[in-house]
Amino acid sequence: MDALCVASIRFAEALQAGPRWLETSWIWVTSLADPKCIFTVCFPLAYFLDRRVGVSVLWIGLVAEWLNVVLKWFLFGERPFWWVHESGLARTELLTLRQFPASCETGPGDPSGHCMITGAALWPLVTALTALVSRHSTSAAVRLLPLGSYALLLLAVGLSRIFILAHFPHQVVGGILAGVALGRGLQAHSPVARAPSFFVAAALALLLGALALHSLAVAAGIDIDW
Repeated sequence: MDALCVASIRFAEALQAGPRWLETSWIWVTSLADPKCIFTVCFPLAYFLDRRVGVSVLWIGLVAEWLNVVLKWFLFGERPFWWVHESGLARTELLTLRQFPASCETGPGDPSGHCMITGAALWPLVTALTALVSRHSTSAAVRLLPLGSYALLLLAVGLSRIFILAHFPHQVVGGILAGVALGRGLQAHSPVARAPSFFVAAALALLLGALALHSLAVAAGIDIDW
């Protein structure tokens, strides 16, 4: 694992050595893909365009956010920004890494929340756009445009997280795969016809579930706040 982490740090160095305009782009992408944007930007826009799609985006984003937190409690995962010091790599090798305002994220890093939550919550929007485009075009290239844009966005988000030293590449890949799987799996079960009381009950269940898992982890001797 240490060898993988060292190779990941070298990859981050190579990304940071790029031109200044690319640095600005990576920072912009990582800010754009902050999970809170799913709830403050993507959900309202999707709901305005189509109620069913909007509810799906909100529901899947909510479950993905919860699951990402729980997974991080048990998978842990170092953050590159801190690992280079804690592992001693910064003392034994010459590193040309730079710090950014978003580099100092604390808490476990596996899987990447940016990749997982964005990948999951945007899936219903991508499928809706694909269906819409398919009704108006017979071109395979045009019909694949929403899915291609989605894939490129997740790639850009993943690279931006590596660039600012918030995640290792394997954490990014894990987040993307988990997000896509979660989006595909939950889309067919989105509670689009449910009353508001269902969402209140679901939110309460997620909260109590998180507290129960937290208590079980602590009782098992797992230091979640390591």
